[in-house]
Amino acid sequence: MQVLTKNYPKNCLLTVMDRYSAVVHNMEQVVMFPSLLQDVQLSAHGHWAGGPDLYKCFTMLKAICVDVDHGLLPREEWQVKMAGGEASEAENEAAAMEEANGEVLRQLDLEAQFHLHFSSLHHILTCLTLKAEEVTKIYQEITGQVYRPRTLG
Repeated sequence: MQVLTKNYPKNCLLTVMDRYSAVVHNMEQVVMFPSLLQDVQLSAHGHWAGGPDLYKCFTMLKAICVDVDHGLLPREEWQVKMAGGEASEAENEAAAMEEANGEVLRQLDLEAQFHLHFSSLHHILTCLTLKAEEVTKIYQEITGQVYRPRTLG
């Protein structure tokens, strides 16, 4: 398992990002055959019960980890990637509307926006970290491995 080498305060966003990255990298090391996760659902007490199977969760967690580790693509590159090479007219209109809405948002209280987005990102990364741990645990149960939660620090 990847060990955290940086010391940040416990509730620091960087701590949460590092922990998420470490847990996902551990998940990738443990899950040798991701196809075993196809058609496997989280148990009834899981938040995603009845939602996507664990294989989709696995691939989503890995994709998000790339953004956490390397940063986001510039907006234009992201649009091209998502559109498969060409941005549609509807996407261009949506981008123009988003820019207009962005101007309105810039006029609002920036500190309040920052705290809202910061706390939301912190919460989302914490939830995704728990999901990555759950995927790893279920995979280990499927393959007969003993699940040993690892501590970071």
